[in-house]
Amino acid sequence: MRLPRLAVAMIASLLLLSGASSAANQASCTFTTFSAPAGYSLTQINGVSDDGTVVGQLEDKNSGAFVAFSRTAAGKFAVFAAPNSAFTWFNHRNLAGVNVGSYLDNSNPRHVHGFAQSGPDFVEVNYPLATHTWLYGINSAGTVVGNFRKGTATKGFKLENGKYSVIRYPGALATTPRAINDSGLVVGSYSDGVLFHGFVWQSGSYKTIDSPNARFGTVLTDVNNAGIIVGNRLSADWAFGFIYKNNSFASVVYAGAKATTAGGINNNGLIAGQIYFSQTNTQGYTAVCK
Repeated sequence: MRLPRLAVAMIASLLLLSGASSAANQASCTFTTFSAPAGYSLTQINGVSDDGTVVGQLEDKNSGAFVAFSRTAAGKFAVFAAPNSAFTWFNHRNLAGVNVGSYLDNSNPRHVHGFAQSGPDFVEVNYPLATHTWLYGINSAGTVVGNFRKGTATKGFKLENGKYSVIRYPGALATTPRAINDSGLVVGSYSDGVLFHGFVWQSGSYKTIDSPNARFGTVLTDVNNAGIIVGNRLSADWAFGFIYKNNSFASVVYAGAKATTAGGINNNGLIAGQIYFSQTNTQGYTAVCK
């Protein structure tokens, strides 16, 4: 069946408008890129502190070991492996220089433990009676968020002044808080068994935030004190970063890349993440976006 000319013209106009709308929803970003230090490859870019220090994970090309890293704004890398660990991640860092993350131990069977680290100081964090504990976010007051697994249940938590509070999105199969700002606003993701959904939580109140056209789900990765959120929409093979501000999404796109992810945002609005030209050709970045 042939469409009338008027209908064809209307569809063409809608497609043009759709393209213009999509373009308008792309953030204007100025990128500064960096590569892994010699002997390593980038695995994850997870956070950035207010002084511009980026944290995440590297893979040792020779041993295959996965280690945590921090990189200062001046480009100086520091590598860290937790004691008795097979894998170590840094997920977040506050301005006081405290890194939080997780490590997989070398025991049999193996367990994941959360930790906080600063210089020679190392404190392990294990949710009471949990099989595994992951630590993802920390604010300037030292309040941390993460999740834990007991049996088949995976729930989130907040640890403040030595007291745990459970964070579990109603009806979710798994809840993962990933960041907390100084006002106590928590962002993260939860699974309903089919998709991942982004969520925010504060004082016991939950709200879902899903990126449009996120076919395989949404993960919120960080939030700053101004309430600006970054995260990623998921596809079958890639994750695509975005900024969420004033109830509006703007994509973070590096020209010529297959995908650009957003891992963290600091209180100065600086974003950190990873650029993928292919699955094995990646760079880290910091960016100022408008």
